[in-house]
Amino acid sequence: MKRFLFCSLTVISLTTPNTLSHAQDTPQWNQWRGPNRDGIVSGNDWPSTLSGEALKQRWRVELPPSYSGPVVSQDKVFVTGTENEDVEVVFALSRSTGEQIWRVEWPGAMKVPFFAAANGSWIRATPAFDGETLFVAGMRDVLVALDAESGKEKWRVDFVESLKTPLPAFGFASSPLVDENFVYVQAGGAFIKLDKRTGNVIWRALDDGGGMFGSAFSSPTTATICGKHQLLVQTREKLAGVDPASGTVLWEQVVPSYRGMNILTPVVYGDAVFTSSYQNNAWLYRVSQSADGYEVSQAWENNAKGYMSTPVLIEGHVYLHLQNQRFTCINLESGERTWTSTPFGKYSSLAAQGVKILALDQEGELLLIKANPKEFELIDRRKVSEDETWAHLAITGGQIFVRELKALTALEWKLVEK
Repeated sequence: MKRFLFCSLTVISLTTPNTLSHAQDTPQWNQWRGPNRDGIVSGNDWPSTLSGEALKQRWRVELPPSYSGPVVSQDKVFVTGTENEDVEVVFALSRSTGEQIWRVEWPGAMKVPFFAAANGSWIRATPAFDGETLFVAGMRDVLVALDAESGKEKWRVDFVESLKTPLPAFGFASSPLVDENFVYVQAGGAFIKLDKRTGNVIWRALDDGGGMFGSAFSSPTTATICGKHQLLVQTREKLAGVDPASGTVLWEQVVPSYRGMNILTPVVYGDAVFTSSYQNNAWLYRVSQSADGYEVSQAWENNAKGYMSTPVLIEGHVYLHLQNQRFTCINLESGERTWTSTPFGKYSSLAAQGVKILALDQEGELLLIKANPKEFELIDRRKVSEDETWAHLAITGGQIFVRELKALTALEWKLVEK
């Protein structure tokens, strides 16, 4: 099997790092949707208000525009941007002050087609951080590994060059996944496993050819289904479970979609998987195993049309933001939509703790919602940005990080001790 490793010059500028004065008792927000990639936040209880002393702005730093969410370590916040429409930039900022610690850039911008261009062609995927290395996906199907302390480039893989696959029309949109000593990406027209220390490609699976209808939007995750640890992957056309060691596709299920617009990250519920796709419906697929292998069956289908927002799962219900800009609650056992709200913004990133959901609306508003399966219950709301907020929010300790279109804002939340 061929292995690929590419390196290139990286421009780095350094300032003196800052560290937080207090220890962190909770896991940091190290990847897409947090430590467990499920949007669930641990630690002390959230307050029941977003007003006054409960939520204060700690700092705000202007940045180039970006879709990708912030990644948080104990003392740093990592963010990306697209500068002057031709350069991709990665910043490490002090978590306590917002001061720049280092900056790395490379040529790498591209124009996305059709309706996607209306929201900008800036960098999209959220990086992943393993405690030492930051893995950043560049729009032109490039994966770059950076030393988190210095910003120094460790390795780089250009999938278009190394695999001779077409440039993805919508860019590298799927967020990298780190699991043990490996990093997994949906790039190069396939699902790919790499050695995180070297960037060497170990296997490719679910090859879709790339180009206009390849290179998935949805981000992979890990799951235990039918007692087996596996990689859960949603491509532009199907849902699949993949064996981490071999890359063997254990099971797969076609997901109806409009022009391959499978965007959200699927949610695991026992041995079943919930998903929804643009201009289609929502489904729960059950996975079973027998002596002959795995089988997939559709448990139910309803008319909830998801878009880009990944739902949170709380006590047997998913809370989902829809294509029509409303929130809905779905009972995963029955498939019943128990309520649907009035419209909000075009997109909302969701995180949850207990029976509280924090939603960052595309219009720059934070919504605090009670996870009530009987009715939509808005606890509080607060405008935190005059700009659009397409990136996924990050929450860790007593801080909320909001990636505005052209800035990063750090908010401090007064948590309730348990």
